[in-house]
Amino acid sequence: MEGMLSVVSYGIGTVLGFVLVGGLIALIVHDVTQKKHTVLRNYPVVGRLRFYFEDLGEYFRQYFFAGDRDEMPFNRATRGWVYRVAKDEGGIIGFGSTNDLREPGSIIFVNDAFPVLEEDRLPTPSLVIGEGYCKHPFEARSIVNVSGMSYGAISAPAVRSLSRGANLAGCWLDTGEGGLSSYHLEGECDIVMQIGTAKYGIRNLDGSFSPEKAKELARMVKAFEIKLSQGAKPGKGGVLPGEKVTEEIARIRGIPASKGSISPNRHYDIANVGELLDKIAYIRDLTGRPVGVKTAIGGWEFINELCETVLRRGREYAPDFFVIDGGEGGSGAAPQTLMDHMALPIAEALPRVVDSLLQADLKSRVRVVAAGKLVTSARAAWALCVGADFVNTARGFMFALGCIQALRCHTNTCPTGVTTHNKRLQRGLVVEEKFVRVASYARNMNREIDMIAHACGCRHARELKREHVRIVQTANQSIALNMLYPYPTVGSRTASKQASAAA
Repeated sequence: MEGMLSVVSYGIGTVLGFVLVGGLIALIVHDVTQKKHTVLRNYPVVGRLRFYFEDLGEYFRQYFFAGDRDEMPFNRATRGWVYRVAKDEGGIIGFGSTNDLREPGSIIFVNDAFPVLEEDRLPTPSLVIGEGYCKHPFEARSIVNVSGMSYGAISAPAVRSLSRGANLAGCWLDTGEGGLSSYHLEGECDIVMQIGTAKYGIRNLDGSFSPEKAKELARMVKAFEIKLSQGAKPGKGGVLPGEKVTEEIARIRGIPASKGSISPNRHYDIANVGELLDKIAYIRDLTGRPVGVKTAIGGWEFINELCETVLRRGREYAPDFFVIDGGEGGSGAAPQTLMDHMALPIAEALPRVVDSLLQADLKSRVRVVAAGKLVTSARAAWALCVGADFVNTARGFMFALGCIQALRCHTNTCPTGVTTHNKRLQRGLVVEEKFVRVASYARNMNREIDMIAHACGCRHARELKREHVRIVQTANQSIALNMLYPYPTVGSRTASKQASAAA
């Protein structure tokens, strides 16, 4: 019996050996004869290690070789901070900071010699959006909010976690351009409905804007946001690869399943500032809800023209809020050329937009929302110093959900279940656990923004001004933000127009 088993085992081993050798020979022949890859043609089989290590390289660098502050788009120190505050473990460290305060662009807050005592601190007040200009103004309670992420770009468990967490934290959830789904509504949070260039979820069969759907949605959302562009891809519409367009997503968007969802690069019915303001006023009157605009900024012509047109037509034509997205903003899928080189970073775009609104005396009319890698309390507090009223972040909340920056958002293979529709991978994202982290991240961001304000001598975060922060220019030399971007005279644009008209 034992002898028979030995013979069988020997036979199986021999067959497996022949299979392996045959497979290796076939692989060598294939590599030598193919014409696509030079390395494989010259170094068959072994050359395949090059592609393997190339794929793994970014992950090895992320965990073993790059310093805590070296990585892009987000370094390990930043990600670690977000993970800790999302888990409610606190942002406490020991010994010293790894942040180099000599690096140009670094933020240094101006501490007050006599910071605000705990008993003198005030709760940061909410702000009302659209008050006096629409039937149903929106009271926004949180400084930090969830930026636009479409159901499609992110998974159903991710949207469910964000919805429930946003409700717990009291912040709003932007739907992104993919339309409103039942998952957005699950948590009963405040929802901002984004109207993208393809008008997904708010369009007729021919792709045109649907007034009937807009009025129906107005019963479920707090505000509408017309998206002109986003920082990751100005001049390019949304891109959702075909492998991520499931039957359900196709139904919500009104498009074919399994085919790439490519939005137009702009709204067909909005070709200039005048048409934009007309559309804002129309949707506001139709729905009774505040209407805002999301855009990246490439220069000053657009915002200056918009302010001048509003002054000419009347304040009722102004957007109720402006979401300014920096060129460093992220997205689930976008051309690298646009991600790398298109639109101004938020550090330059935000002060210019705020200044234009101040010059037109529209700052109190138009709420300003800043976005673009503002995932930490320090960056968010800087935005408030510049003049923002709120901060939106998408990737900060993705980290709170468990994102590990695998850079696979566009491939449907996200290992943490955040940006994939693969059910097996989604299993790792447990909604009952993650929605608590979403809420903790938002609450701790708000709390630490207040902490910075108190250290600067402010009673609450909305008292932060440009003089409370300095920006490093060169090593060991910084400049106050109000010197780098001096406050313009409020209403100076109005006054100059009145003088011109009188002349």
